[in-house]
Amino acid sequence: MSEKAGVADTVGFERLSEYRYRIPRQGKMRCDAVFYASRRILEDLAAEDYASLRQLMGVATLPGIVEPALSMPDIHWGYGFPIGGVAAFDPEEGGVVSPGGVGFDINCGVRLLVSDISREELADRKARLADELFRSVPSGVGRGRKDFRIGRPDLRRLLVEGPSWLVERGYGEPGDLDGIESRGRLAGADPDAVSERAYQRGQPQLGTLGSGNHFLEVQYVDEVYDEEAARAYGLHPGQVTVLIHSGSRGLGHQVCTEYVERFLQVAPKYGIELVDRQLAAAPIDSPEGRAYLGAMSAAANFAFANRQLIAHFTREAFARAGFGGRPLRVLYDLAHNNAKLEEHGARRVLVHRKGATRAFGPGNPELPERYRGVGQPVLVPGDMGRYSFVLAGTEGSMRETFGSSAHGAGRKMSRRRAKKAARGRDLIREMEQVGILVRAAGRATVDEEMSEAYKDAAEVVEVTDGAGIGKKVARLRPQIVVKG
Repeated sequence: MSEKAGVADTVGFERLSEYRYRIPRQGKMRCDAVFYASRRILEDLAAEDYASLRQLMGVATLPGIVEPALSMPDIHWGYGFPIGGVAAFDPEEGGVVSPGGVGFDINCGVRLLVSDISREELADRKARLADELFRSVPSGVGRGRKDFRIGRPDLRRLLVEGPSWLVERGYGEPGDLDGIESRGRLAGADPDAVSERAYQRGQPQLGTLGSGNHFLEVQYVDEVYDEEAARAYGLHPGQVTVLIHSGSRGLGHQVCTEYVERFLQVAPKYGIELVDRQLAAAPIDSPEGRAYLGAMSAAANFAFANRQLIAHFTREAFARAGFGGRPLRVLYDLAHNNAKLEEHGARRVLVHRKGATRAFGPGNPELPERYRGVGQPVLVPGDMGRYSFVLAGTEGSMRETFGSSAHGAGRKMSRRRAKKAARGRDLIREMEQVGILVRAAGRATVDEEMSEAYKDAAEVVEVTDGAGIGKKVARLRPQIVVKG
């Protein structure tokens, strides 16, 4: 096996169980790496010449990592860390924080709203609702809102308080906060660690979807797999739901960009050898590490607030479409791009989740009481043409993956390749023919996000459920898709 910059060019791994694989420590790796895959997902990894597994091996070279470096079944190539990557670092052992391990869209995540509206009721008003949602929730690159303004001092407060700042001003209901991971407020947020440029980029974008893989979908529950968990979550067949996927917009992107550059400069000072510049890192307890965590937490609170404001305008769109007085309750809002200090194995560690979902199991005191008996809701969006899933956190995820699970279907085709594959097709018409209405800022994004560009989410969920790091609860089918 040859090596390049300390990471093997060829990837040797061994099968531990039906869906679990281990890459033994080698070269400059400080610990083993573990990943979860089916045979079909292994074929996808081979097709990319194991580029994302080599990224995982690179993560395992960082100081203070707690064994093992992990990736979930939706793994694919990302910036520095693979998407689907999970890595915990111990501050007492010189552990580091890496902006690339969180990602540019800090605290990107999903929020699921549930209604008492049936699929049959939706059918009569579907086109009107699609138009209302597209008007109410701006989407597309750099798009901002014209009907909501927030001044600089108020934005500073929002970066600390998160969505509670909005709820106190009528943009939501008090019960919304109970359904948000960490109640939508990460401790330690430092608005002074956020640059002026980041403020400028974020200020007009609060309450907007953005572009790329971000979306708002109206769906219905078409299958329930676990009756007990579905009851606890308030899900039943035929029920209309809304799934919102967005993050911290330009503000989070700016924070990540600036701290990657800063960490590249200071890494040598702390003796951190980087096998890949995209793994730029600093010790958790260094001035630079603390500053990044303060800025990252502020961006995370912005992202929670962004989804809160989108939910508010979604409720207004439903009312204008004829569903006034029909509540849209927050089932759960969770992040899949952040770093949090948590207790695992009697150690306090900083868990990076990069395209991975926190998936705490039953009994965890961090969870809302109504979910404590069955575990945390885990939301796994699929592609816009097929389905998404609701899972529950398990004891297995707490034991094996630092309380983490998959976050989505995972891309298997680059955006460029997807656009090429979509050439000559009218995807919006194709979707309409199978009952899914698409409203989008541009056709290019629809082409990039075509169903075939993603792994089958059902495959990812089967591996997650089969490996015991998440439990399948329900499947959701799209009816309306709003894209950037």
